Amino acid sequence: MPVLIPIDESGRSLVIKMSSEGSKDQASGSDGSGGGGASKGKVGGSSSDGEQQHSGFNPMETLEQLMRLLRPWQQADEDEEAAAKPEQLLEDVTLEGVVKYMQSNKCKNIIVMTGAGISTSAGIPDFRSPGTGLYDNLEKYNLPEPMAIFDIHYFMERPEPFFYLAKELYPGKFRPTPSHYFIRLLADKKILLRNYTQNIDTLERIAGVPGDLMVEAHGTFHTGHCIGKCGKEYTQQWMKDEIFADRLPKCTECEGLVKPDIVFFGESLPMRFSKLVMEDFPKCDLLIVMGTSLVVHPFASLIERVPVTTPRLLINKEKAGEGIPRLRQLGMDAGGFDFESKDKYRDVAYLGTCDDGCYKLAEMLGWKDDLDKLIKSGHEQIDGQSAASQPSKKPSEGETDQAEPSTKAESPSKAEAASK
Repeated sequence: MPVLIPIDESGRSLVIKMSSEGSKDQASGSDGSGGGGASKGKVGGSSSDGEQQHSGFNPMETLEQLMRLLRPWQQADEDEEAAAKPEQLLEDVTLEGVVKYMQSNKCKNIIVMTGAGISTSAGIPDFRSPGTGLYDNLEKYNLPEPMAIFDIHYFMERPEPFFYLAKELYPGKFRPTPSHYFIRLLADKKILLRNYTQNIDTLERIAGVPGDLMVEAHGTFHTGHCIGKCGKEYTQQWMKDEIFADRLPKCTECEGLVKPDIVFFGESLPMRFSKLVMEDFPKCDLLIVMGTSLVVHPFASLIERVPVTTPRLLINKEKAGEGIPRLRQLGMDAGGFDFESKDKYRDVAYLGTCDDGCYKLAEMLGWKDDLDKLIKSGHEQIDGQSAASQPSKKPSEGETDQAEPSTKAESPSKAEAASK
């Protein structure tokens, strides 16, 4: 059966005829002119009788000729792919390249996406770390499954486990970490467009990140609302007083249950989240993702919303948010981060703790002293507020200063006092 292989746009093609016996094969031009034999490696050549025949079929020679014929189309595809590849803004696709880019005048709008990993050094467990993660340590609450504690339907039926946990992890019991202060530093440098956080611990606020530069994607303990009939709003301090008194927060107006304004599974994300995502991500010059496994949507999908040229830096103990490598090997859009392929042009991963990554960045940027000063002044402010909140007490007759350590042990933590 003849096989037609196109040669050029004029319509000429190479016709390879293979006899059933495989002893006599012809190659001729489809325009009727004699085609050169495959053994000579020419197409369109002629012999004295206008046709050249050769005995025996050499599959390797035929394959080589086919490859030569297809090479112009392959080169065209490669040229087209190269032309379509987005511009690489990083001088090097490394942490050093990210630093140089941050120091250039091209990097003016940084979005930081954060998860529980930026708060673990403060003593707050993340969700999924084996053994130490929150989901691995909820057996005492007799839940049908660990995630039920954040399920709105379960909460409506049995709110007690959530409030027991809230008392243990309540915002104000922990200090901000260097990672939180690094975000604050970006804000002070006027290059933080927005911090999108999954966290509900409010440590970004305590570190001094301006509220208008934050999007608390999964809500916050900062306020609470009655989920009964009236929808009355309550302050964080009111909620805290009820929770620490071991009372279920009940609305003073309609006796409905009062829930902190955090987003449970089964609830919609805040309207502010959707609105600002549409505004912010097209403007993003650099995306920094810290301390998140990127498995909860729609938050995880935000990494795809920045422009295709925007560099993306992951700071995490392990790689997360990667696409499907096999699809990428086949030349298909695999989505997610691309840290490994030969075509990577904007994604960089720093593997380590978030605090170490932020310190490393600050040092390479020449900001280490600035970061240290922020942390020191922030802690001094928390200490001052803590001291001011403790009642002064003069020892009564017969008492000595030996009682002082016991008093200190019973006092609230510094970070807890800072939230009052």
